[in-house]
Amino acid sequence: MTSQHSIERVGIDDLPELLPLMRAYCDFYEVTPTDEQLRALSSALIGDPVCEGVQLIARGPDGRAQGFATLFWSWSTTEACRIGVMNDLFVAEPVRGRGLADELIRACREECARRGAQKLTWQTAPDNLRAQAVYDRVGATREQWVDYWLTCP
Repeated sequence: MTSQHSIERVGIDDLPELLPLMRAYCDFYEVTPTDEQLRALSSALIGDPVCEGVQLIARGPDGRAQGFATLFWSWSTTEACRIGVMNDLFVAEPVRGRGLADELIRACREECARRGAQKLTWQTAPDNLRAQAVYDRVGATREQWVDYWLTCP
């Protein structure tokens, strides 16, 4: 099946269209970082894709931004390999259910391969059943970890 979407790494010129998608993603998870904080995140990735990671933006046939993914580079001690962590995956509501999430995941896997990462990992909210259906459909393996976090002084 031929894609009707283009998926590219985010550049500075993409930020005006990316930020509303990032805001919608944050709204979904009921969090409220500022626009300046979101811009800083994207700018760090644009500025150092080798060490930090990359963001991908998906555009429809009309050229409008319809989704994005954020990929950070890390390591897995238990597997002794570099990994890519897909921290964000978002598709705009009007185009959900048309395979764009699958395409963004595929593009993240390709970025991982280019970076030498042997695995793409991610997590989602336990009640995000729609996303889980996508992840099951693409053949991902479900993990059973419990997440914790602390703020840093």
